[in-house]
Amino acid sequence: MPGTKVNERVSVLRSVTQVVSAQALLEGGGFPVRRPFPTASLSLFDPFLLLDHLGPVNWAPGEAIGAPDHPHRGFETVTYLLAGRMQHRDSAGHQGDLEPGDVQWMTAGSGVVHSELPHPEFFASGGVLHGFQIWVNLPAAQKLMAPRYQDIPAGKIPTSCSADGKVRIKVIAGEALGVQAMIDTVIPITYLHFTLEPGARHLQPLDGDQNALAYVFGGELLAGAGDTRVSEGEAALFGAGEGALLVVPEEAEGPAEVLLLAGRPLNEPVARHGPFVMNSREEIEQALRDYHDGTLG
Repeated sequence: MPGTKVNERVSVLRSVTQVVSAQALLEGGGFPVRRPFPTASLSLFDPFLLLDHLGPVNWAPGEAIGAPDHPHRGFETVTYLLAGRMQHRDSAGHQGDLEPGDVQWMTAGSGVVHSELPHPEFFASGGVLHGFQIWVNLPAAQKLMAPRYQDIPAGKIPTSCSADGKVRIKVIAGEALGVQAMIDTVIPITYLHFTLEPGARHLQPLDGDQNALAYVFGGELLAGAGDTRVSEGEAALFGAGEGALLVVPEEAEGPAEVLLLAGRPLNEPVARHGPFVMNSREEIEQALRDYHDGTLG
């Protein structure tokens, strides 16, 4: 209960203030995504700008699509692939493959033009594509920083497990169960993938000044101090406090798959236009000019 001392790091459990259903739409070249934000009911979750759940979709041979060349400036994109194979290229000559379980953390900063397309072998053979992309805003002072990539293969992403084996965590950013992520983030970010078996109970400590949400993409979850039920395709937004409680009842039919995102809000003006996110309309217009002049990326 709120106010109860639950461990040495958490004195106040966070309650769920809102449950948001993801909206289905088509992105990029026409691939299906489910998006809990930005939507009409949740336009911004500072410092996060977007959460897209890609698929899962089973592509026939020769049908898989992605996002051809497009620019970014002023924020970061984080791609986490669960199934399928993707390939990225950019205007600076970077290129690489994303395999199941891999993470690519791209800091667009001052600007890049890049593509995210099915790997040629995956395109030829077909198969299931499933993953996530989040956008993380950059502070005004870092919006024009030099672009960088952090490509982390699945085998190098730190993992942790509870003593009873019912909570398994992939630590993409931040810390959980004593395990620290290897990603270097511009601002403090928590990005965790939980697999919670029936009977699992996990209390994730979070700094009190961080916004936090849990997105369920498999099974069901009881979240927060009030045991709010959150179903597949829904995101639970947590209120103030120092810990987010995640529970799967013993009687659940199967495990819950959950992403937990948390970050300290920037509390800065946000001006966004498609793939550009800056602090003012004038900066957006400059980004558009730079892109059309060929000087962005």
